[in-house]
This record gives sequence, C-alpha cells and structure tokens, in this order.
Amino acid sequence: MSYKRLYLSSTDKKIAGVCGGLAEYLDMDPTVIRIIFLVALLCGTFGFWAYLIIWIAAPKADEFTSNNQHTDDYINREP
Repeated sequence: MSYKRLYLSSTDKKIAGVCGGLAEYLDMDPTVIRIIFLVALLCGTFGFWAYLIIWIAAPKADEFTSNNQHTDDYINREP
C-alpha cells in the first residue's frame, strides 16, 4: 500500500517550497497553487496563515526521504 505524503519541495521552490510540495501532492501545476495562495493572501490573511502552518508542519523533501528510508523499507518488504 502506498500513499502520498506532503513535504516541502526542494527542487521547485520560490520561498520555502510549500507551493511546490502542494503541487506535487495534488498533481497540479505549481503556478496554479502559487496563484491560489496569492489570491487568498490578497483577499484576507487565510493564505498567509495556511502557508505559514504548512511551512512549519511539513518536513523538507530531503529530510523526509533520509529519515524514513528504513521505515519505508520495512513497510514495503515482502512477507
């Protein structure tokens, strides 16, 4: 069983990799996610707080892969 995990993108980032990570998670274009965040920011503070919370809560892509390699190997092992 495989499932997606949200993480900060290390390759497609402008500020912190939040929009790039969300785009990878949702299989969308990162530019669309950036425009949505920009509109949310201009319409109120929701965009700012959502971006900040994801930035703090989501792990970086390189930290995620190195820290969870052993766990993924255990989960994906043959019975």
